[in-house]
Amino acid sequence: MAGNVTSLFRDGTGAGPVDFRVPGNPYFPTPGMFDELSARLREIVTSRPGDTDTVTAELCALLGLPPQCVVMGNGAAELIAWIDHLLVRDSLAVPVPVSARWTGRPAESGKRVDMFPLQEADGFALDLDRYAGFLRARGSRAAVVCNPNNPDGGHLRRERLVRFLDAMADLDLLVVDESYLDFADAEPEPSVAREAVLRPNVIVLRGLGGNLGLPGVHCGYLVAHPALAGRVRAVLPRRNLGSLAERVVSMLRDHGPAYARSLDRLRDDRREMTARLSALPGLTVYPSQANFLFVRLPVGAEGTLVRDRLLTGHRILVRDCGDKIGSSSRFLRLAVRPQADVRRLVPALEQVLYDSGPAGGSGYSSGTATVDRLIGETSGAGLRLAGSGPAGPAPRPAVPAPAVGTGVPLPAAVPPMPVAPPVPMAPWAPTPPGVPARGGLTAAQVRGTVRPVETRPRKEDRPWQSTGT
Repeated sequence: MAGNVTSLFRDGTGAGPVDFRVPGNPYFPTPGMFDELSARLREIVTSRPGDTDTVTAELCALLGLPPQCVVMGNGAAELIAWIDHLLVRDSLAVPVPVSARWTGRPAESGKRVDMFPLQEADGFALDLDRYAGFLRARGSRAAVVCNPNNPDGGHLRRERLVRFLDAMADLDLLVVDESYLDFADAEPEPSVAREAVLRPNVIVLRGLGGNLGLPGVHCGYLVAHPALAGRVRAVLPRRNLGSLAERVVSMLRDHGPAYARSLDRLRDDRREMTARLSALPGLTVYPSQANFLFVRLPVGAEGTLVRDRLLTGHRILVRDCGDKIGSSSRFLRLAVRPQADVRRLVPALEQVLYDSGPAGGSGYSSGTATVDRLIGETSGAGLRLAGSGPAGPAPRPAVPAPAVGTGVPLPAAVPPMPVAPPVPMAPWAPTPPGVPARGGLTAAQVRGTVRPVETRPRKEDRPWQSTGT
């Protein structure tokens, strides 16, 4: 972009752009909590962090989980790095599009990444039966399910996910990434964390910092069978959490109701934001149970140009998804924000998309030729809905609002569910090396069509730095 980008962050009042890129929780911590943290800041940052086991025990008292089944980490990135290093042997299967932390890290460490494309025509919903068949056909020994998924926010109901865990009990590892599940309200208790405690091959990953509205405080945890959790805990330093993260966890004991109210407010914002964006002609908003929305731009619009025009002309920051494998530059991921910010976003999008001429380009290029061809063949990028005319797709039918959940911010004890019959699976058959099964892509194939994978890990993905070795 031309000009001084820094000047875009100043408007004479000292206010910066409205940021729809980074999902968070604008309603937590409360102003009173910030005042409390500010008053004790000197004490917090000059104190040595406590033993992680002590912090874990305090968190487990809130979660109702046994401490030997919970491992706290300095953010999800640290835990994912150690999961990959310790528990993923040769290959990892993952549906795409997905957060780059699940595709980039294994590829950098030399693992085969079996990518299962989510279909645009199906609203990017994950079909667990088809995914299970893909795992069998590809011979994957470890797999990831993100619930809700990033970037689309798609949600899997707990009962279906438990059936999938039953069917995949022979795999080496199943990771269920529930980093954004606190924001879901489709069912009262959607987490499978308590199932992980009982299963020797399941890890549930949960986020804390971002969910609490503090993305700068790196803090997350995993839940697993004691033997599996113990393998990860054994390699982590005894004080791998900072003093600020420790203080935030301790504050949850007294501010749980305020956190629950913040989740309710954000869910209301999500419904309002979905309705307002869905009213824009040609714009598709996918159902989300996370604190972000996945939207497809009208035919002919190109995400990078829309992004740049929103920033330069309206001081609004958005995230285009052209760099995500399985997505394209026709898609944006928008963080859910308060209604006042959404009232600023919607007219800005209207002006960029409809008043200034086409927002440029062919609109469908993820930078990965193989993925573009695959998505074009299997999900019909830019499909016109039945009954659509020259002006774009016909209006989407109204989606009823999901049932309101309990508002409980942390998993509560639930009675054990009866074991459902396993999902019927296709007989396993090995796939010749280098040949994708049912649309799967190997890491080598992806690397052959995109820029080389950066060999130097990012700081947050260098697990050895946590041990000082």
